[in-house]
Amino acid sequence: MISNQILQNTIDGLKVIARVDFCIMDTDGKEAASTTASMSGCGPEAVAFAKSPADSQEIHGCQYFKILDEQQLEYILIAAGTGEDVYMVGKMAAFQVQNLLTAYKERFDKDNFIKNLLLDNLLLIDIYSRAKKLHIQADVKRTVMMIETANSRDSNVLEMMRTFFGGNTKDFITAVDENNVIVVKDLSEGDNPREIERMAGTIETFLKKEGQRDVHIAYGTVVKEIKEVSRSYKEAKMAMDVGKIFFDDRDIIAYSELGIGRLIYQLPIPLCKMFIREIFGGRSPDEFDEETLSTINKFFENSLNVSETSRQLFIHRNTLVYRLDKLQKSTGLDLRVFEDAITFRIALMVVKYMNYMEGFEY
Repeated sequence: MISNQILQNTIDGLKVIARVDFCIMDTDGKEAASTTASMSGCGPEAVAFAKSPADSQEIHGCQYFKILDEQQLEYILIAAGTGEDVYMVGKMAAFQVQNLLTAYKERFDKDNFIKNLLLDNLLLIDIYSRAKKLHIQADVKRTVMMIETANSRDSNVLEMMRTFFGGNTKDFITAVDENNVIVVKDLSEGDNPREIERMAGTIETFLKKEGQRDVHIAYGTVVKEIKEVSRSYKEAKMAMDVGKIFFDDRDIIAYSELGIGRLIYQLPIPLCKMFIREIFGGRSPDEFDEETLSTINKFFENSLNVSETSRQLFIHRNTLVYRLDKLQKSTGLDLRVFEDAITFRIALMVVKYMNYMEGFEY
């Protein structure tokens, strides 16, 4: 459960403080961490000590200590040297490692709970009973943030986020798959939507400074009960997917900002194909030339205002009217009419969704 690297870092720090060499071995006498190569041959003695009833013992000039986890022997700690000082230092080191095991086990239990909570793998009664047992508040505001980078499959991203949030025991950082890191953010201090967005921006800046590329962050709505955390997770997941389709120019997206894109994302592809055929016959709106598409997009950006659109495109008003008339003849839709404009806008989004999903031909 606890990594050898954590054990190594721990005894390295203890050596600096106490100036005593340490070695940690498992019950089979295999070295897990050590501050000196001279103790690598202590395996047989460690195995014999593990089988003995003693909690500590001096063997060949070294002090041996047992490290237990819930009465189960996990490791043997060896301190180099004899005498009361080395014995005391070794006893303190063994106590430190044992506490470390307990802390990591508790975090592991919480991590498992949060993963199952996100994935809806728990019954309602289990959610509250396990939350109480793990000392997790059930009735505080939370939101789920999903973080994806070009290197998301690298577990370092998960560790980076745990480092970023430090020792904040109210937030939970985990991963339910190899593509994303999940942050269950505690909002008990009254963080508003703007603060959540600011936090997402801070995370993005931190990850980019750490060398991560293509950072994308999505987050769900704020929930008030722990049983609703899975809903916020599903919203964040959808926001991540929909954001890539319809908001590809944004690195941070909230579920509440998805708009009609959220509805289109849930449409079956056959229904989308049928819609495009009914509106445009055998033609797709993304087959128009670049000039026509830029004119359409600018017209939508300016809320169907002919004068403002022609000014921003640096063309005469009559030229714009000519282009719109030409488009009407080819599609039967007049973008100056609100209902036709909505139909065309939705069609463009549907085609973008279809292209993203599988590159269907229509």
